[in-house]
Amino acid sequence: MDISVVIPLFNEDESLPELTTWIARVMDANNFSYEILFVDDGSTDTSWQVIEGLKKTYPAVKAIKFRRNYGKSAALNVAFEASQGDVIITMDADLQDSPDEIPELYRRIREEKFDLISGWKKKRYDPITKTIPTKLFNAATRKMSGIQLNDFNCGLKAYRSDVVKTIEVYGEMHRYIPVIAKWAGFKKIGEQVVEHRARKYGVTKFGFSRFINGFLDLLSIFFVGKFGKRPMHFFGSLGVLSFMIGTIMALWIIGEKLYHISMNLPIRREVTEQPGFYIALVAIIVGSQLFLTGFVAELVTRNATERNKYLIEKEIL
Repeated sequence: MDISVVIPLFNEDESLPELTTWIARVMDANNFSYEILFVDDGSTDTSWQVIEGLKKTYPAVKAIKFRRNYGKSAALNVAFEASQGDVIITMDADLQDSPDEIPELYRRIREEKFDLISGWKKKRYDPITKTIPTKLFNAATRKMSGIQLNDFNCGLKAYRSDVVKTIEVYGEMHRYIPVIAKWAGFKKIGEQVVEHRARKYGVTKFGFSRFINGFLDLLSIFFVGKFGKRPMHFFGSLGVLSFMIGTIMALWIIGEKLYHISMNLPIRREVTEQPGFYIALVAIIVGSQLFLTGFVAELVTRNATERNKYLIEKEIL
């Protein structure tokens, strides 16, 4: 199969018929073999009934319905596991992404041998409450990852099949899939300017909580990417450093008192009356705790089970 079009959705029943017709028209015009894989993320409207109706007209339609809302990352992760195409195209269900971009995205993955192509919505129609946080995240992610993309969070992306079968996304990490792919060893990442259309149906799902969650997931990605397989290197190094500083301070304070005693010099303050003694004590305790944290994290890493398990209510496959 040439292409899997993956579409996560939540309460998008109005846009689904038009989007499916548009995708099918583009695919047939280019003689692609394809599947359209919807993931209904616990919609409360008639989205699933619409998908069931579309299946009767378009045999390429497949779908998975979550029992409740898990988020876009969960929907993508499950769809990636189920996809069968050589190239996977992801797009949003709100008609703000144009299916006309698919042939060029497919060509660049197949002919130019990219691992991932991320869309860049150079001209946007989103409200300022969404564009400003997006620009901040893009700038921070470029700085931290070294990946020179203008729009990490664009829903329209193309992947080589190996990429989506290797990576894992959860939380709000769909925003940083290029970073996750890079940490997994897929370094040929490109960008393509794509059309951004004004929202035709429904309302945006963007909220302030996603701003906070996105920032926390960004930190998590970089920590896991760098130390996920060797947490002892991070916690253990900090623990040993803190323990050594505390020990040296404690020995200095005790040694100073012993020196004064041996030389019959007056002792101005007892050891337990000095602030430095308590700082040293805290440093030793914190160092020990960090070292033990690294040890426990190492055990967890070696015995970790799969984190992505979601309750699926219905499937059309």
